[in-house]
Amino acid sequence: MIRNLLRAATLFVCATFCVTANAETIALRGGNLYASPEATMLADSVILVSDGVISAVGKSGDIQIPPDARVIDCAGKTVVAGFWNSHVHLTESAWKNAAAAPAAQLTAHMQEMLTRWGFTTVWDLGSDPADSLPLRRRIASSEVLGPNIFLAGSIFPSNGRPAYLPPEMQLPEAATPEASAKMGRGYLDIGLDGPKLFTGVYKGEDNPVVNMDIAIAKAAVDVAHAQGKPVFAHPQNTAGVETVIASGVDVMAHTVARQSGYPPEQLARFRQQGIALTPTLSLFTKIPAPPEIVARIVDNVVGQLKSFSDNGGAVLFGTDVGFIKLYDTTLEYELMRRALSERQVLAALTTNPAGYFKAPKKGKIETGFDADLVVLDGDPLSDVRNLARVAATIRAGQIIYQKP
Repeated sequence: MIRNLLRAATLFVCATFCVTANAETIALRGGNLYASPEATMLADSVILVSDGVISAVGKSGDIQIPPDARVIDCAGKTVVAGFWNSHVHLTESAWKNAAAAPAAQLTAHMQEMLTRWGFTTVWDLGSDPADSLPLRRRIASSEVLGPNIFLAGSIFPSNGRPAYLPPEMQLPEAATPEASAKMGRGYLDIGLDGPKLFTGVYKGEDNPVVNMDIAIAKAAVDVAHAQGKPVFAHPQNTAGVETVIASGVDVMAHTVARQSGYPPEQLARFRQQGIALTPTLSLFTKIPAPPEIVARIVDNVVGQLKSFSDNGGAVLFGTDVGFIKLYDTTLEYELMRRALSERQVLAALTTNPAGYFKAPKKGKIETGFDADLVVLDGDPLSDVRNLARVAATIRAGQIIYQKP
């Protein structure tokens, strides 16, 4: 699995993806600090940031703030590590022609969709590289303020157009293992960071789900793993989940409404193979169905999340935002809290993805770590909804969002 393949390699190569380090020294003073989800709160803290890196962490009075530092008053607030959203889509009209669109316009929408909610790193699981690649370059140069972006290219099975996508949209379908492998190589060659496989496709209520053949899925997985890249998958039913397991996929991009829970056999394989889960629970509240049916589906996917986490699986926060326009993350946190503790939800945003994707300098607030930070208006361990009450988002020492 990808966690073993990446032991000798780091996925996050700053020369390509990290924001240009901000030379300004910043001091976050007076906040309550959680250095990690497991840590005890440090009250009245100081965090010094220099050249995009955390240079000191401690109690106020124990750390000298340089006279030329920009001081951010965090009194009454809580500081945690920067958030990851491991399932977004940069497909909205605001991202069209991202290579030439005004930077201020792109920054404004980035704030509305992502940085306003504390995200300093995201995985885009399917967009037009003609827009997402130049957008990523402009963020890396600090021309546009936004999160660190990783990109996955989609591969659909033959006759695998989802019912929810417009018929005129051109989709990359693979009818053979050779075609799947070629697509996977092509995505990596243009600078994407791995594939996303539609191991199951919803064709409408009156039509059967189209599932991807295991051999086709495995061909793309083998190509990605040969270069130390992760593979995501969108399963739609039990057969799609079985393809995830059999082909060696790394991350399930959703829980599965069409399967009742995860049976013990699947849970055992998830743990054995180190498969991670991005639950996207709030997505299922948007299903066009009667409220009682939606409630049953939500109960089912919440139960899947609980059994997966209780089994020791890595849970990665993700919302599918961009496909849905529910930018506010409050509902996702409320639903996750039905299955997880507050500390576990915070871990899904920070240490879990940093560990899973081998980003050794992200996910915690420690000296020498990347200065990816979120300032919250309240304590997220007393009320999980405080995770959505963001006062400031800082990426690599650069303020990319600050509440007016």
